[in-house]
Amino acid sequence: MTDVLTTVLDGRWAGLKQRLRGRMAATKPADPVGLDIESHRAQVQQQLHELAEAGYSEVSDDVGGSVISFQMLGYGDLSLMVKAGVQWGLFGGAVQMLGTGRHHERYLPDIVSLELPGCFAMTETGHGSDVQHLRTTATYDNGHFIVDTPDLSARKDYIGNAARDGRMAVVFAQLITGGRDYGVHAFLVPIRDGQGRPMAGVRIEDCGPKAGLNGVDNGRLWFDQVRVPRENLLNRYGDVAEDGTYSSPIESDSRRFFTMLGTLVRGRISVAGGAGSATQRALTIAVRRAETRRQFRRPGGDEEVVLLDYLAHQRKLLPALATTYALHFAQEELVGMLHEVQSAQVPDERAQRQLESRAAGIKAVATWHATSTIQTAREACGGSGYLAENILPGLKADTDVFTTFEGDNTVLLQLVAKGLLTDYRDNFADLSPLATARLVAEQLMGAVLERLPARQLVESSDLRDRSWHRQLFQDREEHVLAGLARRLRAAASASADPFDVFNDAQDHVLRAGRVHIDRLVLDAFVNGIDRSPDKDLLEQVCDLYVLSTVEADRAWFLEHGRLSPARAKKVVVEVNTLGKQLRPHATTLVNAFAIPEQYLP
Repeated sequence: MTDVLTTVLDGRWAGLKQRLRGRMAATKPADPVGLDIESHRAQVQQQLHELAEAGYSEVSDDVGGSVISFQMLGYGDLSLMVKAGVQWGLFGGAVQMLGTGRHHERYLPDIVSLELPGCFAMTETGHGSDVQHLRTTATYDNGHFIVDTPDLSARKDYIGNAARDGRMAVVFAQLITGGRDYGVHAFLVPIRDGQGRPMAGVRIEDCGPKAGLNGVDNGRLWFDQVRVPRENLLNRYGDVAEDGTYSSPIESDSRRFFTMLGTLVRGRISVAGGAGSATQRALTIAVRRAETRRQFRRPGGDEEVVLLDYLAHQRKLLPALATTYALHFAQEELVGMLHEVQSAQVPDERAQRQLESRAAGIKAVATWHATSTIQTAREACGGSGYLAENILPGLKADTDVFTTFEGDNTVLLQLVAKGLLTDYRDNFADLSPLATARLVAEQLMGAVLERLPARQLVESSDLRDRSWHRQLFQDREEHVLAGLARRLRAAASASADPFDVFNDAQDHVLRAGRVHIDRLVLDAFVNGIDRSPDKDLLEQVCDLYVLSTVEADRAWFLEHGRLSPARAKKVVVEVNTLGKQLRPHATTLVNAFAIPEQYLP
């Protein structure tokens, strides 16, 4: 049964996963426990070179395969995963997706081989999520761009690969030519020479020790009138001629910005996948521990009881395991969407917007799930789980930042809700409250109310009725979204400040984004089951995912008349029952992740 589940979980890129597992199984993972920061950084850099020599790289025409490769690194030292993501996913990906032939030919081979280590310099001290209003400038002057950090808030911050190893950075800055600002563009800026010394006008500072991921050399960058050739502009979506004339295939500055940003969605999807791998690893450790650790005897018994035989322990681990399965299938669909969108010969703008929205939501939910599940796994392992040698403390520290990098989760759920409210209109990806407030003022939400059908939720006597599950999740999503649209429209019509209207409804906005993603995750799980030759076990896992989700949100279902008090109590009982039924299969379910044994304690 384990092999059958593994095949289903591996999905479209099964062959690649098997090859990568074989490569992982042939080497002993380097242990970062006990290393000082400099030793850890040196070890990760050496491992990165070994990956490059082995032909590993995320800069590939196989878009989906590149993300899968990144996810598989999540079974090992997450510093290596992040370092690889910076080099090949962010730095290389930006050159690949935002540059043109001249950049590809000149830089990509050296990026792939690691001859050119680089950085992705987007985030500033004063601007994280609000990328559109970054303050770094790149002003055109006689064949060169002058890159400048105008003030402290414009300092590039938390930049991976900057403190120690990076020699070049893709710097996001406001492009200014002919006295006009054309918005954020990306520029290739050398930051170190061949001897590792900072280039003239470039100041580099180490961010220092972090809560986790200390094998990644995060740093800060300042630019003081640094001149780079005109050709260093990554010019797929905007270019500057020798005489300073700006041109672009996209006329609107705002639309151009969001189109550029949308091409970089691969990083956000990769983070969600890496979080999933770390979560799978934590659950494998915790379930195996719970199958061998014993505590207390039954009355009259000679042997102590295995931890996983206790209902309380089942409740800790098995709903989390069911959700991990659900998110795995959702991630697989998301990677497939990415592959189709970015491999298409003719861009599909609507598909791109839907991809961005789904990537934002899955990333938020998957990384929050990783944080809570790894903590639960640590507690489930007791004192053993607190020992560094048992991996869980490192996983907990390393994944903590996943909830805020590649997009703060709270902001990302707002993006999801905005996509639902606007039906993916132009520039929906603007994350600022002001932009969404403008939508309130324009009363675009009326279209939402028109396209949502009136629904009558049909009760089912069977709590495991899949059609009822799907209807329950869809009904909740539509009710929350319609309520949000009415709330925003009513407030906007009262001559209120649009910003205040949106701000006062942020709790509702976040719920709309979350319940939409819950429904997509369930649909993905159902689609995954449909591909399985042996569905019974996965059906039970899906039942547990649904009912534990309903149990966690019982207040909403009760308040809105979707569950009676008696039926809500039955949901709790059914979660307990499913835990007992799945308990004998717990080891099979975690072994199906097929994590190479040397990556487990």
